[in-house]
Amino acid sequence: MRRRQLLSGMLATLSLPGGRAAAADLDVDVLLALAVDVSLSISEARFDLERRGYAEAFADPRILRAIGDGPAGRIGVALFDWAGPGEQRVAVDWMVIASAQDAGLFAARLAEAERPFYGRTAIGSAIGFAADLLARAPFRTDRKVIDVSGDGTGNAGRSITEARDAAVTAGITVNGIVILTDPDGMPGFLREHTNPAGGLAAYYRNLVIGGEGAFVMTAEGFEAFGRAIIAKLIREIS
Repeated sequence: MRRRQLLSGMLATLSLPGGRAAAADLDVDVLLALAVDVSLSISEARFDLERRGYAEAFADPRILRAIGDGPAGRIGVALFDWAGPGEQRVAVDWMVIASAQDAGLFAARLAEAERPFYGRTAIGSAIGFAADLLARAPFRTDRKVIDVSGDGTGNAGRSITEARDAAVTAGITVNGIVILTDPDGMPGFLREHTNPAGGLAAYYRNLVIGGEGAFVMTAEGFEAFGRAIIAKLIREIS
């Protein structure tokens, strides 16, 4: 009886979603920390498009094929929302994605996570939070990636370049996906935030991204975000 109880307890621990006992020995091909901008410039309609884009991306056959082609055939993913300094909250904690079933679980967990913030745009603080998130990931890999999405420049929080350089020193690659916004009809302060001199993609290239193979991709508006994130994830996974 005692042995059966002990065995039942061990099995229960191993079966816990994201359980440390089950995950501690699990190799993955890449760890992706997805940092999603939910600052004040992100309207509710745009927030919904972001959510749908991430939820649908991992179920896309091209993504699943890219995952399956890796040596381990699985990746580790966590997603968090970010806005101003101190405004970062995990929406989907670390989990493995290796199948359509896993992708469905990711989408279900994401759908349950309500929008937590409407603050300023602290890109450096988001990168720092993502680096800490990667440090506590319960999976093993040599490839660690922070994937920052955003529609504007940083205007609060930790120095972006300092946070980026610290992440790169820790062996992390920081990539970006910028969401372009039509400046027509915007108030001046918001126009400068979303459409800086030289363009938002150049801003991310100069200040945000770093590490081996780092890159920026552009979504031509929020409606195109889903397509852009699929292309970006394929590139990161492969």
